[in-house]
Amino acid sequence: MKRPNFVRVSGTLLTVGVFLVPLALSAQTVPPAQDSDWRRANEAVGVYKRGHVDILKWEQANPSPEQANDALPLGTAVPTMEDAVRRAWLVHRELAEVQSRFGPQNVQLIAAGRWLELDPSLQRRVEDADELLKVAVQARKAWVEAVAARQMVRHLQASLEAALAANELGKRMVTVGNWSRLQQSPVQLTEASARMDLRRAKLVAAQSQSSLIKLLGLTGLEISLVLPDRLPDVQITTLSQADLQKGAQAIQEQLPKAEQLRNKALARSAMEVYQAAHAQALDSRNWVLKEREYITEETVLHYNGMLKSVWDLLEKTRNQALATADAIGAQRDFWIAETDLQWVMQGGAPDSFVTLGGGAETPTSAAH
Repeated sequence: MKRPNFVRVSGTLLTVGVFLVPLALSAQTVPPAQDSDWRRANEAVGVYKRGHVDILKWEQANPSPEQANDALPLGTAVPTMEDAVRRAWLVHRELAEVQSRFGPQNVQLIAAGRWLELDPSLQRRVEDADELLKVAVQARKAWVEAVAARQMVRHLQASLEAALAANELGKRMVTVGNWSRLQQSPVQLTEASARMDLRRAKLVAAQSQSSLIKLLGLTGLEISLVLPDRLPDVQITTLSQADLQKGAQAIQEQLPKAEQLRNKALARSAMEVYQAAHAQALDSRNWVLKEREYITEETVLHYNGMLKSVWDLLEKTRNQALATADAIGAQRDFWIAETDLQWVMQGGAPDSFVTLGGGAETPTSAAH
C-alpha cells in the first residue's frame, strides 16, 4: 500500500504517539489553510481500516531513509552476556591459566551464566577461581546496564515525539481560539518533562556504554558498541527455594569457617532479592504493561470512531510509555539480581544488591 502524505509539524509526523489531529477542531474555527491540512491528514487516515493503529504498523515496517541510516551498525558487536564475559576475560591475560584449570566445560558454564551447575568443590580446588567469576560478574552487569539504558532511550524518544506533537496541537488550538494559554501550559510542561527524561536517559546510556567499552578493553578502539535492542526475556519459572538452599549449603561446605556465616547471610539476601525481582519483572511485563497496551489500543479505536478525545488518547499513551519504562527497569533489575545470586552461590560477596525500581542499591554490610 502506498504511504499517504501526512501533515508534518516541525519535521515530526503528526501521527506520532498514536494520534493525529483532534476532530474537535471544526471547520468554523480553523483558517482555510489549516483546515486543508487537517482534512488531508484525516482523509489519509481513512485509507487504513483501523486508522492510526495501521499507520503505526506501516511506519514500523517501512522506516524512513534517515531512520535506516541511523540503524546501520557501528562498532564491535556484543550481542549477548556470554560475548561480554568472554571479551572481558581476554583483557585479563592472567585468567587464561585459571580457565585452563577449570576446563573447557566449566568455562562454558560460567560464560553462559549457568553457575549453579558447577561442582562446588571447584572453589577449593581451582586457585584464583573467584577472580574469573568476579570479572564475569562485572561483564554481565555492565552489559545488562548498557542494553537496558539503550532500550530506555528508544522508548523515551517515542514518548518525547508524542509530547512534541501534543504541544504543537495545543499551540494550534490556542491560535484558533479553542484554548487559552493557561490550558496549553500543562501540555507544554509535559513536553519539557519528556525532553528532560530523554536527556537524562541518553547520558545514562552513554555512560553505561563507556563503562562496558572500558571493561572489554576497547577504549581507544571503539566509541560505541553494537548491542541488542532489548534485554533477554525473563523466564517464567525460577529455581525452587529448596534447590537454592541445597546449592548454598554445598558451597558453604567448601568455604573456610570464617566465611561460612558471611556467605549464609549473603545467600539469604540474594535469594530474597532474586525472588522479588523475578516477581516484579513478570508483573510489570505480563500484567501492568499488557493492560496499559490494551487500554491504549482500545482508546485508539474509540478515538478513530470519534468516541474519545485526542487528550484521552494522549493520557493513555503516556501511561503506556511509563509502564514500558517500568518494565524495562524491572527486567534489568532481575538480570542483575540473578547474576548476584549466582555469584553468592559460588562464594562471592557483592558490595550491594539491586533495589527494585530504583537504580540505588541495598548495601550488604549487614551480611558481613
